[in-house]
Amino acid sequence: MEPGLPAPANDRGDGTETGPTRAAVILPYERQPRGLGPQHDTAPRAAEARLAEAVGLAASIGVTIVHQAIHPLRERRPSTYLGEGQVAAARQAIDDQRVALVVVDAALSPVQQRNLEREWRCKVIDRTGLILEIFGERARTKEGALQVELAHLDYQRTRLVRSWTHLERQRGGFGFLGGPGESQIEIDRRLITDRMVKLKKELEQVRRTRGLHRRQREKVPYPVIALVGYTNAGKSTLFNALTGAGVYAQDQLFATLDPTMRGIRLPSGRRAILSDTVGFISELPTQLVEAFRATLEEVAAADIILHVRDVAHPDTAAQRADVLSVLEEMAVGANAPLDEGWQRRVLEVLNKADLLGGVGSVPGGSADGAVAVSALTGEGLPQLLEALDARLSANMETVRYAIPSGDGARLAWLYRHGEVIERADTEVDVQVTVRLSPTDRARFEQPPP
Repeated sequence: MEPGLPAPANDRGDGTETGPTRAAVILPYERQPRGLGPQHDTAPRAAEARLAEAVGLAASIGVTIVHQAIHPLRERRPSTYLGEGQVAAARQAIDDQRVALVVVDAALSPVQQRNLEREWRCKVIDRTGLILEIFGERARTKEGALQVELAHLDYQRTRLVRSWTHLERQRGGFGFLGGPGESQIEIDRRLITDRMVKLKKELEQVRRTRGLHRRQREKVPYPVIALVGYTNAGKSTLFNALTGAGVYAQDQLFATLDPTMRGIRLPSGRRAILSDTVGFISELPTQLVEAFRATLEEVAAADIILHVRDVAHPDTAAQRADVLSVLEEMAVGANAPLDEGWQRRVLEVLNKADLLGGVGSVPGGSADGAVAVSALTGEGLPQLLEALDARLSANMETVRYAIPSGDGARLAWLYRHGEVIERADTEVDVQVTVRLSPTDRARFEQPPP
């Protein structure tokens, strides 16, 4: 092994292997307001809650957490982020617990990451690197793999300043130019850039394909309901409960990454498409926000944005603010996928009511139209479906038609695309009063070619 490099993750330094990687989670904690905009400001998240989330993230990649600590910060140190005494105290705990990997729940610069590895003599990753590692393990579809690889390369490109000895070599020039040639670090950076260009082209094709799918759905226009929410809020469990699908759902952070779509039938008989999307998290790495833009565009095209919250979580208010902050970022800029009026399409679902004693025990369950449910037990789901029906019916028009008795196809079309309120059958025709969206009404009344 090169001198000065951290030992492999499962190596104690004496040539023996210890099995699962022994890891430490360190939270540098700053007491300062969260910058989430004037209408979403909230108190700083409790240090214990932030540490618990970081431990959950680290545990989800299969390491064994043997040490965790909170280090209050007065100011960030440019060289190591933490203060000198905090670095020394952490090193003592790392040595005592034979830690091979340290997760620092903060955004470290490449220099800070390198210096901490030298001080602690083990592998160090920051919050961004940890989330990228989780995403890399969980992505299953080609699209998800492309998005994760692009985000990882964008992150890794800034880490090539590390002092590995093989990056200090240079290749000699050729021909009459001579010169020292191109250093290995420059070659690596150029290869990464070339790969990123290729990945962006492939993801652009994904966006075009998704756009084609959306246009196909518009031809047979079923409303789209997109699930969004903080990771582990129960989106996939709710998705399975409403659709009967078998989407992977576990009590862990980022259990699923790849978007899934299924059809559901609402109480009025109207059909809709339910879309499960990737979970959000506080301080989501900017690389991932950009890389998962194609996935998040499904949210932008939705008729209803169903914001699923873990109402039993002690930090549910802060998690709500984090999700709204990411959505706000999607509405900023010339090419922003979200329109300015996206807030009007949001319906909050207060999930995991069973942990509080049931729907009736959820505080503010009916505030601002929010619906309290338990996706696990099914309590509150009928009320949620009715609320979705009411939202979709808000812009619908009530029309009365006389359909010839022999024209069963047009009558069936009205049942599929609208809400039949009243029906009266006569010998000559069928008198129906139906609620339709403006688009469906125009399609139905359009004269045949």
